[in-house]
Amino acid sequence: MAYIDAQATNNSTRSVKTFSDLNLNFTKNPATKDVARLTDIEAVKRSVRNLILTNRFERPFRPELGSSVRDILFENITPLNAILLQDRIEEVILNYEPRARLDQIIVQDEIDNNRYKVDIIFKIINMPEPISITQFLERLR
Repeated sequence: MAYIDAQATNNSTRSVKTFSDLNLNFTKNPATKDVARLTDIEAVKRSVRNLILTNRFERPFRPELGSSVRDILFENITPLNAILLQDRIEEVILNYEPRARLDQIIVQDEIDNNRYKVDIIFKIINMPEPISITQFLERLR
């Protein structure tokens, strides 16, 4: 069973390594009064989502980082653009997220809503259960 909830936690007894990232919502940890951390599944899911939504040349000192999927969103919705979108997402995850082992990317065009629905299914290193992320990609003005 894949995790669908973005706040799912790691309950696996097989995991020996803990992944940790800053929570970019900058919520405060009530015990330490410092910025809260994301761990394990939440950290990797947030990282994958951030990689997908980042354009190339957007991050200082790391111009190659990002997928530039926003460029495709301003084109007409076609099956060819859905394949291009899938390729860009796959490339950025394979190149910049070593904690995730990609299983499948499903891109569905929603012409009536003028957006793409992207389902990303992957496994995290040392965790046997698949993780699922659903992201809607639409252009904003």
